[in-house]
Amino acid sequence: MTAVAVWSIVLTPGQKETIVPQADLQIKNAALGETLSDESGRTTVRLTYINPAKFDDDDDEDQVDQKSPEDEKTTVLCSLTAGKIEQSACDLILESDEEYTFELIGKNTVYLYGNYIDQNANQPPYDSDMDDEEAYNLDDVSSDVEVHPDELQGLESDDERFEELSDLPEDEPKPEPKPSKRPRDDAMDTDEQPAEKISKKKKAKKQKGEDGKAIPVAVEEKAAGPKGEKEEEKKDDKKEKKKQKAAEKKAASYKELTGGVKIRDVKTGDGKTAKSGAKVSMRYIGKLQNGKIFDQNTKGKPFTFKLGTGDVIKGWDVGVAGMQIGGEREIVVPPAMGYGARKMSDIPANSTLIFEVKCLEIK
Repeated sequence: MTAVAVWSIVLTPGQKETIVPQADLQIKNAALGETLSDESGRTTVRLTYINPAKFDDDDDEDQVDQKSPEDEKTTVLCSLTAGKIEQSACDLILESDEEYTFELIGKNTVYLYGNYIDQNANQPPYDSDMDDEEAYNLDDVSSDVEVHPDELQGLESDDERFEELSDLPEDEPKPEPKPSKRPRDDAMDTDEQPAEKISKKKKAKKQKGEDGKAIPVAVEEKAAGPKGEKEEEKKDDKKEKKKQKAAEKKAASYKELTGGVKIRDVKTGDGKTAKSGAKVSMRYIGKLQNGKIFDQNTKGKPFTFKLGTGDVIKGWDVGVAGMQIGGEREIVVPPAMGYGARKMSDIPANSTLIFEVKCLEIK
């Protein structure tokens, strides 16, 4: 959801104000005017709108245009008291091309303001362009560069290289196996002790394979050497990378900010720093505490918003501030800085939200 333009209206006691928004409209605040006609009284803002059930029941457009008192619903937007509560934050979205009527009950003038919005913009936690099965962790992806399939053509296949390596031992000539026993004539001509004969037989048995032929130890070790060494090196490299990642995560500790928002920098960026009023472009993955992903933006057009102006939840305005281009951060948003007691799509009420974010651009 992105703010498109500013909207405001002045409500005067005794006069009804009817509006038909040309685009979706979000009312964000109601406040008393500078001059108070009643310095201690209360002023209530009432809103009258067409019951949505009427549009569901009627398929004929001519019937929809005919309003009746039964089709209208009235509710209270807020109540303001001079000297006590002179303004109230609102979070009400009015749909475009629908009729809404405001009316004041009281003597003081009230100012309403908000923004025309685009609800189709890519904002957490709704605009998900991937399924849960396609999600991946930002720790494993340091950029959003995608490789075109044509660039993969002509690359050398590893299969041929490993097949040649595994065939090396068979190409080498195998030495003739040494006889495990002395010739009968030699045995007859010598006076060897029985103990020496037994030791030679045992030694020969240790060198025999499954087919009964003697296997030279040196050749066997040489054949198993090259392939085994490369596999060990790969395993060692993977272990080393995992250790480095674990060490980086462990080294980066959480820092608590305003409202209980916690941040942990996974990777520090460089260059321009995100400050209030700056326009930032982000990648993100949003998770619940149980690890379930409820929204993400990991490819395509990045999510862009204006920092510190209420375009996103408070936890984002607080948690993204201070990031630099290329930086990666984990933001833990408590319910009060997220969606509170409201249930939003796949987000249960009073949920703590965990975002893995990456800053791509700051303007």
